[in-house]
Amino acid sequence: MSDLRFRNIDVDPGDPVEDWGFEGLLSAVDRGGFYDWQKVVTAFRRDPWGPVARILEREVFDVAESSGVVGAMRTALAIARTDAQAREQQVVAAELMELLERSGMSRAQFAERLGTSQSRLSTYLSGKVTPSASLMVRARGIADGK
Repeated sequence: MSDLRFRNIDVDPGDPVEDWGFEGLLSAVDRGGFYDWQKVVTAFRRDPWGPVARILEREVFDVAESSGVVGAMRTALAIARTDAQAREQQVVAAELMELLERSGMSRAQFAERLGTSQSRLSTYLSGKVTPSASLMVRARGIADGK
């Protein structure tokens, strides 16, 4: 449980972290404990580029006194963003695989129609490389028979 108390703000530590704002987040970093830090990390793991993450990296981290907590949170935020990007890459890879299957073409034919090589297509399908937005538009058109 938390012993954290906010001063001079109209939110409570029991409110959603997204409502805490700069003062609440700074208080949690500097005067909070593990439970409070875990709530903050959970919030930015849900949305690694959202408001909580932005307030932390643009304001709180620069003025917080607890350098150890700041370092740990910076690392946790970097990991959250890396994890989110990996999930997003897999979503794109899965969509491209579905488009390939829907096209009824072989990988070689699909790659040629996309204007890429089979080996590059394989990197897209595995999620190792993320294709450009224009390639995805082209793939959708091919799958739709255009």
